[in-house]
Amino acid sequence: MTPEQAAANAKAGLATLVGAFAESPQTLRRARLLGLSGWAYHVSARAGALGDVRPETVAAAIGFIAPEAVVDGWESTAKSSAPMEVAAWHLHEMCAWGVEQLGGFPRLTRVLELGDRVVAAVDLAGLPLFAAWRAMPVPDPSPGALAAVMLHLLHEQRLGVHVVAVRASGLTPLQAIIAGPEGETGAVAFGWQPPYPPAGPIVRRLMWAESVADALAGQAYAALDRAERVEFIGLLESISHRLTR
Repeated sequence: MTPEQAAANAKAGLATLVGAFAESPQTLRRARLLGLSGWAYHVSARAGALGDVRPETVAAAIGFIAPEAVVDGWESTAKSSAPMEVAAWHLHEMCAWGVEQLGGFPRLTRVLELGDRVVAAVDLAGLPLFAAWRAMPVPDPSPGALAAVMLHLLHEQRLGVHVVAVRASGLTPLQAIIAGPEGETGAVAFGWQPPYPPAGPIVRRLMWAESVADALAGQAYAALDRAERVEFIGLLESISHRLTR
């Protein structure tokens, strides 16, 4: 398993694990307690680690959410909460979820050992959200909490390099969504308004962008040797299956 293959194989498991946290009742409850809509919470919880920045900066960092939708969510949050506070609460809930859902995994110490080496090896250039989140102090040092944060960071790295790769391919974020598996449904979910570009002519470019994203993400997985990469991907798959069965 090459570093690029490790990154490609980790993608689905990381998305599943981070999605399980995002959709958990305690995460949704936190949005309600803060008086935020689900959309405002999603934008500010993810990008609040950047601090008090303009919404245009947030839209540029996230990439795939329509800029107008980012502005709506960011400004809606700012009426009642500082985005950094929302991010801090999100991190707190992430740790609590990790303790509850991941703390009992039998090989969690090994997952942390391998995953932390990958996280530490990530080049921060071009990855503002990953850099901001890696700099956030983790409020709970227990293994489950640390594992949840590590998985979040690896997922954020993948999202960040995907933005870079899509732009390098010559596609806009909207074109990449349209050319992807969710097509127009995905565009609507990310706040983009029609008319939408045709998917046919740009699918090949998206495939190229995905291979570039694998290569960029894979640079950090080179911190593990081949056997460790196989082991780490297997552990991620085991955790994912455990949470979704």
